[in-house]
Order: sequence, then C-alpha cells, then structure tokens
Amino acid sequence: MSSPQEIVETALAASASRGCVVVVRSSSAANLRWARNTLTTNGETVGQSVTVVALVDLPDGVGSGSVTVTAPSLESLTDLVRRAETLARENGAADDALALAGDIAASSEWSDPPLVATGAAFLDLAPRLGDVFSRARAERIEHFGYAEQSVVTTYLGTSTGTRLRFADPEARLELTAKSHARSRSAWAGRAGRWLASLDVAPIESELRQGLAWQERHIDVAAGRHDAILTPAAVADLMIDLYWSSIGRDAHEGQSVWSRAGGGTRVGSSVADPRVSLISDPVMAGLEGIPFLAVGGSSSAASVFDNGLPVGAVEWIRDGVLENLITTRHSAAECGLAFRPGVDNLRLEVTGAAGDLADLVGRSDQGLLVTCLWYNRVVDPQTLLLTGLTRDGVYVVRGGEVIGAATNFRFNDSPVDVLTRVADAGVPVPTLAREMGDYFNRAAMPPLRVRDFNFSTVSQAS
Repeated sequence: MSSPQEIVETALAASASRGCVVVVRSSSAANLRWARNTLTTNGETVGQSVTVVALVDLPDGVGSGSVTVTAPSLESLTDLVRRAETLARENGAADDALALAGDIAASSEWSDPPLVATGAAFLDLAPRLGDVFSRARAERIEHFGYAEQSVVTTYLGTSTGTRLRFADPEARLELTAKSHARSRSAWAGRAGRWLASLDVAPIESELRQGLAWQERHIDVAAGRHDAILTPAAVADLMIDLYWSSIGRDAHEGQSVWSRAGGGTRVGSSVADPRVSLISDPVMAGLEGIPFLAVGGSSSAASVFDNGLPVGAVEWIRDGVLENLITTRHSAAECGLAFRPGVDNLRLEVTGAAGDLADLVGRSDQGLLVTCLWYNRVVDPQTLLLTGLTRDGVYVVRGGEVIGAATNFRFNDSPVDVLTRVADAGVPVPTLAREMGDYFNRAAMPPLRVRDFNFSTVSQAS
C-alpha cells in the first residue's frame, strides 16, 4: 500500500486545473464483543480512503468536483484527478467559490506514518472483564457489551502548498447487565481517546446499582416530571442541538435558530443564563482535528475552506446564542462570524457542583433517566425531538432512589431543556447512547430539568 504522503504528492502532480485538494484518511480499528459473560468475537480492520477535490475555471466562475475511492494504486490517481475535474465542469459554478488558503504552516508530523489500532488495546481490558464476568455468574447476572479502539490519521495536501496531518484515536466501551431472567436491564458507556484510560470498576458498580434499584417497581404516570438526566442522556440531546446549529439553515428560516421575520437568533438569550456550550479542538482528553479536511461542500462546510484552522468556539455563552456553524462563504452571506464545526462539545453550567450521585442527593423528587434512544426530530423549527428512555428510569424522592418506573416515550426540545435547568453537576467525558456511533467527544454534566415531557408509557427495555 502506498504511503499517504506519496498519494497526496502524486495526485497533486497530476492536477491540470485551477486547484486541487487531496485528503487521505488511513483508518484502523480493533473491536471486542461479549455476551452472556463470555467474550465472543474480536477483530481488526484497516482501510484507506482518498478524496480528490478538483477546482476548475469556468466562464461564469469556479467549479468544484469531488471523487472518493478506497485504497487506490498510485497508477490510478491520474484517472481519479481527471474524474474529479470532469465532475467539476459538469457541476457548474460553485456558489461558495473562494481562493484556497496558501499560507498555512505544514504539520511537523507530516512525514510520520499513520497510527494503527490493534488487538493489543485489549490486553488490560480483557482480564478485567473476565473478573467482572466471574462475579456476575455467581449472582446470575449476564453481561453483554462492546469495546472498540480506532484511529483515523488524516493527511491533507493542496495545490497551494498546504500539508497537514492529524492522528485521531477514539475509544468506546459499552456494557449492558441483565438479571432475573432478563427482566431487569442496566446500561453504561464510556468514551475517551484510549481504552487503557477507561476504568471498568466504576462501570460495574453503576450497573449493579441499577439492577438493585429495579428490585422495586413504582407506577408513575406519563406527563411532565422533573428529570435527572445522566451525562450520556444530556449528550444525546446536545449533539442533536449542535448538529442543528447551521448558520445558513438558520438564515434561510429552516431551523430553531431562525429569527421570526428573517435572519438568525445570534445575540439572543436562548438558555438559562448559567449555561454555556463550547467546542475546542485542543480540549484536554477530547482533542479533535484542528484543521478543515472537507470532501464535499454543504451548508455546514466548504471544500474551498480546506486546510483552514479550526479554533475554540462558544456556541452559547451565559445563555446567549453567540455563534452558528458557518463556512467563509455562508458567514459573509449571512452576516455571521466564520465558525467551522468542531469535533467535540462541552456543556457547562455556572455554579454546578458534584457528580450524578450528588445531584440525586439534592433532588426532592424526579425521574432519573439512564439514557435516551431512537431520538428523531419531529419539528426542525422548534427542534422538537421524540425518543425513548431505556435501561432504567428510576424514581427519586427526598434525595434517594426508591425504585424504578417504566420506560417512557419523550417529546421535548433540547433548546427548551436548556431554559429549564434546575440544577447541574460538573461535566465529565461521556458516551451518548445513540449518537456515540457518530460523535463521541462530549463532556456533559448531569442535569436536573424541570417539567421534562414524558409523553407516554413505553415497553422499551
């Protein structure tokens, strides 16, 4: 297999148009699965994708065309570039056309090979899981789960001289425990950069506590209740909010951030004044790619911005909407600041203290929600979501969990949720139950939210 650097230089040398961008992503992953207290399967995968973006001069502007292939030979790259150039002519003039940046300092790691994830990531985890399984068998608890260590190394080269590299490790760990003929079920997940940093012991304790709480069932009617949301549940809500925060969509009246009468709600109070939502590619433990590597233009990204740095952003500061995701073109078009998307997210609440247990201890009553599942947007204009609770909804009275309720379908908006924050803990790295497959660099606090809409009872488990 050719090196990423060879692929970039060969493709750029083949370019015969106004400009060219080459993105090489070398990926590897190792995974481990278990069921019924037994390790079942493990595997390793490696892959390489190459995206060529051609920019061509047209009578009425500049066209862009993008082609992506997997594991090409060096000999095939000239044909790949020609295909991208042909597509650029067929697409016509691009409305986001701007000059490629040409004064970007090269990455000091440009010449380094890709990082590779292997099964060695499980050398410490597998024995620890074995101990968990042994204890569980004695108590007729069954464990099911999944662990993965992946790394994507991105190489970006442009015809204007940009040469950037970033290695991006991700680890995820999910465990589900079931007991009493599988009538009880508890889930917990963690995310980080490396599996070695994820401790199984507190996860096992969390699962055992959930199963114990489920020994007592308490009937709770659907309706609006105070909700104590775990960091994982908060993450799923905030990721949906973040992905709906596109400046151009808001400017065109298509999102929750659209202002009545035209424009966007940037500068408006949209949340509790203690709430801030931020991203930063150098956030400790949640580091993300610090430059743009874009394969195709959309309302959220532009191929003409490739190589530009990604910086820290306050999306919401002290309850005020400060920024939306923009390209250079959409920022100018919409009268907003240029704010590219970032691959991490952190929610902070001024004055927050303690962890989830502390938050429960400070709550007179409410429903403690383990996680959310199958979330879908019902109304983009309000960002109304519907979804299900899963693997444990617990009844809190007088600062203690006194039993478990049924699962519920919910109908609520994460934007509205941020206006009804009653109490919060400190943010911690977490794994969103649903969005963790796509976005797992999130640091979220546990939240107590007033009047969360548990719309109907659900039989989901």
